[in-house]
Amino acid sequence: MPLLEISQLKKAFLAPDGSRHTVVDVSAFALEERAQVALSGESGSGKTTFLNLIAGILAPDSGGIRLAGREMSALNEAQRDRLRATTIGYIFQTFNLLQGYTCLENVLLGMSFGPGANRVFAEALLKRVGLGDKLNHRPRQLSTGQQQRVAVARALANKPKLVLADEPTGNLDHRNAREALQLIREACRENGAALLLVSHDREVLAQFENVQELHKINRAAVAEAQ
Repeated sequence: MPLLEISQLKKAFLAPDGSRHTVVDVSAFALEERAQVALSGESGSGKTTFLNLIAGILAPDSGGIRLAGREMSALNEAQRDRLRATTIGYIFQTFNLLQGYTCLENVLLGMSFGPGANRVFAEALLKRVGLGDKLNHRPRQLSTGQQQRVAVARALANKPKLVLADEPTGNLDHRNAREALQLIREACRENGAALLLVSHDREVLAQFENVQELHKINRAAVAEAQ
């Protein structure tokens, strides 16, 4: 059984004129355990909405999302939050770090939504991403590339089965982008997590053996393009 199975997934939003604008219309998509897949798509093609639906941050209008053997539509909000905390790690383009907390505290807080804080493992993750000497630094004291590394460590904090990455190199220069992508892929492999990454960057996509074009699975993206 695939780690992630999606069928007939739809999501629309209200436009300013009151009409409904369909952003996601995916008939079928699957991701195997430990697989690493990149989805390509331009801005406005529904990439972030698609990831947010998988993560349970957004509720679909219709369709099914089965994650780790559980149908998300059958769960209440608290159960979806729990499943997300224990099964999914999310790397946001803007990192979403808490500025008032240290690197270590950001990772520990991420753990608090799952099995619970584990300081030894949190420190080990930060050392793994090259920040062993920055445990007590706050995000504003770090470079953009270092902040991305904290975000990677936080995403892996609860030993997720699936890591979602939304344009994770979008705010990095070329060298840092290449290093961050390598780090994300290696860390997922080491922790046995599948990776689903979305990007419009051709250099990022070229690093993946399995690249799927979002407009080929998302009928809403095709309609928008037309």
